[in-house]
Amino acid sequence: MFGRDLRPHSCFFSFLVGLSRSLLAFAALAKNQTSTGFAPVTIETPGHTYEYVATALDWWQADRYCEQHFAQLLLEPQDGEQGSFSKLLQSHHIRGSVWLKERGSVLHKTKRRRGHTVPVLVFRDKTDTKYVKVLSEFPALPAVTACAHLQWDTRTQEVATIFSYAVPAFTNEFQLRGLVDEEGFVRFALIVHGHHSPYLPVFRADGQWHHFCVTWQQQNGTWAIYADGKRRAAASGLCSGGPAAPQAISGQGTFIIGQDQDSLGGTFRAQESFSGNITDLHIWQRVLSSEHIEKARSCWVEEQDLLFGWSSNALEVESTVQAVATQLLCPGPVEECRVLEVGSSGFSYASCLQTLPFICHYSKDAYWQLKRAQLEASHSLASRVNTLAVRTVIPDSVFTSGVQDMNLSVALDALDILATVLRAGEVPVLEPSDLLAVLQLLKQVSDLEIQEGDELEMLEQLGQYYMEVTELILEEQNTGTWSLISQVIRGPMAVVELCDRMVSLLVPLLTTERTKITIQHGNIGMEVRELELGEQELSGEAYVVQSPEKGRHDLIEVPVEEMQRLKSRGLHRVTVKNMWFGYGSLQRCLSGASAASREPAGPEGGHKSPSTAVGTAVGTAVISCTLLSGHQEISASVRYRLQHRLQDLPDTLVGPVCAFWNFSLSPDAGGMWSTAGCSVAKSFPDSTACFCNHTTNFAILLQVYEMERTTKEEFTLQTLTFIGCGVSFCALTVTFILFLVVGVPKSERTTVHKNLILALAAGEALLMFSELAKPSQVLCFMVTAFLHLFFMAAFSWMLVEGLLLWSKVVAVNMSEGRRMKFYYVTGWGLPVLIVGVTLATSFEKYVAANHCWLNVQTNVIWAFVGPVLFILAVNSLVLLRVVTVTVASARRRSKMLTPTSSLENQIGTQIWATAKPVLVLLPVLGLTWLCGLLVHLSIVWAYVFIVLNSLQGLYIFLVYAVYNSEVRNAIRRMKDKKKALSFTNCSHPINYLSSPRNTNSWATGKLSPAAESALPSPEQKEPPVKNITSKGNFGARIPMGISSIMAPERPAVELTAFKSSVSEQGMLSLLSRRCHPEAVQLSSPHWAQEKGTNGGTQQ
Repeated sequence: MFGRDLRPHSCFFSFLVGLSRSLLAFAALAKNQTSTGFAPVTIETPGHTYEYVATALDWWQADRYCEQHFAQLLLEPQDGEQGSFSKLLQSHHIRGSVWLKERGSVLHKTKRRRGHTVPVLVFRDKTDTKYVKVLSEFPALPAVTACAHLQWDTRTQEVATIFSYAVPAFTNEFQLRGLVDEEGFVRFALIVHGHHSPYLPVFRADGQWHHFCVTWQQQNGTWAIYADGKRRAAASGLCSGGPAAPQAISGQGTFIIGQDQDSLGGTFRAQESFSGNITDLHIWQRVLSSEHIEKARSCWVEEQDLLFGWSSNALEVESTVQAVATQLLCPGPVEECRVLEVGSSGFSYASCLQTLPFICHYSKDAYWQLKRAQLEASHSLASRVNTLAVRTVIPDSVFTSGVQDMNLSVALDALDILATVLRAGEVPVLEPSDLLAVLQLLKQVSDLEIQEGDELEMLEQLGQYYMEVTELILEEQNTGTWSLISQVIRGPMAVVELCDRMVSLLVPLLTTERTKITIQHGNIGMEVRELELGEQELSGEAYVVQSPEKGRHDLIEVPVEEMQRLKSRGLHRVTVKNMWFGYGSLQRCLSGASAASREPAGPEGGHKSPSTAVGTAVGTAVISCTLLSGHQEISASVRYRLQHRLQDLPDTLVGPVCAFWNFSLSPDAGGMWSTAGCSVAKSFPDSTACFCNHTTNFAILLQVYEMERTTKEEFTLQTLTFIGCGVSFCALTVTFILFLVVGVPKSERTTVHKNLILALAAGEALLMFSELAKPSQVLCFMVTAFLHLFFMAAFSWMLVEGLLLWSKVVAVNMSEGRRMKFYYVTGWGLPVLIVGVTLATSFEKYVAANHCWLNVQTNVIWAFVGPVLFILAVNSLVLLRVVTVTVASARRRSKMLTPTSSLENQIGTQIWATAKPVLVLLPVLGLTWLCGLLVHLSIVWAYVFIVLNSLQGLYIFLVYAVYNSEVRNAIRRMKDKKKALSFTNCSHPINYLSSPRNTNSWATGKLSPAAESALPSPEQKEPPVKNITSKGNFGARIPMGISSIMAPERPAVELTAFKSSVSEQGMLSLLSRRCHPEAVQLSSPHWAQEKGTNGGTQQ
């Protein structure tokens, strides 16, 4: 239209030529699609099938042709395959150029040139009156980008001002000028602060529309000029004050299109005015990247930092300037596409709008599955639909259909008829060919391009029909049919991808009055909405879908933190697309797909149930969320909560896994489930809440494990655990009190025992009542942290027990004080460090979803399991060493004291020497926990594991309190002292308790000379105890405090780690007899038991 005004004859002739070419191309295309001479050539290899289509189409049409035939446009061959593939094509008489799809390149959104209706400003002639003023306030600009579409008037050779920006202090603040040189090129020059760049060629003065961008930034005065998406000129130093002191473009100025301002907002000159057409001017307060400039050329506006957007309402148009709405043909996002030169085995690029033959690629199995479906088809659905439509809506074969470009009314009519047939149930179960035909029609509708003049109200009705047809083909009776064509369609998520494209078609329906469109039909729902980010108070945006069950719903939301982040990036508005697919045949087909899943949490109570994985199933609806800014996807975090739909299975354990469908993984299969970036936020019995750091299609995978134990066995094990922990806690408490009260002599061993008992008792007390903390998230977190700390401390003190025992077996050059400091650091410092580091690194994933313990679905559990395995390994080595020393010592003693004993007696002695240290040391070294490695083998081992570990405290009480000679002797001493004190008020012939002569003897356990005279003669005494550890005569060093005597009835190593006391009991009994003769009879049994124990002999 404007070309006719500028160059009547040449532009009108160009229009006729273009129209005739389009008609000829359309006729040729129609002929090629109906001609049998251009039937595809099929090429089969062992693993693939190729179809060469000789019909010449542009790249976009070729790609859609292959997609609608359930194939892919041929991917660029690998380097090693290029020559052999070219020879394969030549062997089938195929030569010339064919389209390729580049590996790793993804073409998003619009795949063809599209019409873009915009107001065009027509500056017919060069005058001093025509101008257009931009009605926007301009701040100071340290950086700026201005882009527009321009049609240059080639009748004039004079300088023309495309736009000028003036401020009160300076009129030539920011300006773009152009002229036509002698060679027919339009040259541009940029002016900033009055500094003028040279005139440089940017595009030909051919009377066609061209897109240009100019950029400038304050830093170094760097500037650039782009034309038709390519940078034509660039330099630096264009700034006032020089590069050392650059200044920003001043604000509060006036922006005029088409004239040079010699004064602020006026004083125009005709010889410097613009003649031509201009439209789509946008101004940003930053320098756009090459990618964003290409988007602006393709009529996609980048909204971040947009200062002025092209709109008639934001312009003051002088009366003689024409403003006419016209359709601007915007280029696609990629102009050059990959081409394979078959004859030369090389690659090249060609304009994507050029028409060339192409090759569609199938996998071998998918191609024959598709062929089989066509051969076995009855065409009942196609015949019924075509009869009602009185035309061919569904072709008899997917191989015979060509590329069909539908308009809105045709698509609406086709889906209406198809939905009517499916709804009536005339075809109760779809055949594979029927399902493929429906999917092919849905592909064609989703590729629909909305044209100017289309009634947008029809779009919403089209979406209703689209959702209804999708729901009908996903009904349960068609589940088997989906599995029969799974390889053809590359997985059932193909229908989800089609629905996503359909949702994008609804975006033009959004206005300032209507910001949300929701469509739900049965088991499928979709929603598209526009969100303004300019508001002061932002809130999280949730898409909620009511479930069929009353009071239950699924939801997905963009958190308010993400909304704030998007706003901080400079985005003013975003478009949100949501979809929801209720539980049905889609999930059943997806359940067989692979997933990067993790091990689910074990049953509550701290013991994981042994189970066998029987599969992974999609147990919820599939829900999706996509955020768009200017038709470009943007990444954002989301939270979603889905209700479990998978029926409960008897004797199974179900663990939820948050996952999304990743189309880029295993592309031949259409993608697979992945858990990257997703985690379980909260797990409930009937639902799961998840968090993901990206947007896509989400679901909850339920990992189903077959239980190896019945519910009754589980209850029995839990009951045994609770009872055992209670008994152990009581036993440990009594043991700890005894160590404190009865006056057990202080030593390294007793100190270590006390700390172990304290840590173990605290952990078991928390474990018994941890279930009460589940309702409170904060309390449950605290209980988990303390459980982790105390059980880790218990195992650390078990390690100290092992280290102490090792120091007695192997010489360690370290004083007792230094050893105890090291033991305290190991026993309490190491657990605090482990828990602190775990909380610092995994605070959000620390607690399990369904009980108060560490999260076993993440690596947090290794903060407990890893150190425990290490401690058990060390203590196992210590026990092995102790047993070796004990057995060797027993063998030597047996040979020395009873050289003539029988073989049976020697074997019995060695067996007892082996069994005794094992039985005594097992509880304090924690080696009973090794039984947990055998739990999965049998239920018997589960009972053994629970009994041994839940009763660990009782075992410590029996071995280290009840049957501990030191504790028993201390209790006896307390009793005898009490008896002695009760007789101190008698005749007192000699006051031993107060006599200063006996103080030292009492304290050291030795009798005074007077007392010794009352004792039996020396020949009645036992042999003295000899410390064989200091002599070094028998190899390895015996532990200090593990006494050895030469009497055959004494054990080789006393493993209670307490030294026997000297004869305080004898002294106390002597005092009692002297005070009261009748006390002799009371104490006689006691003294009879003390023979050979206290170092004294009864008279």
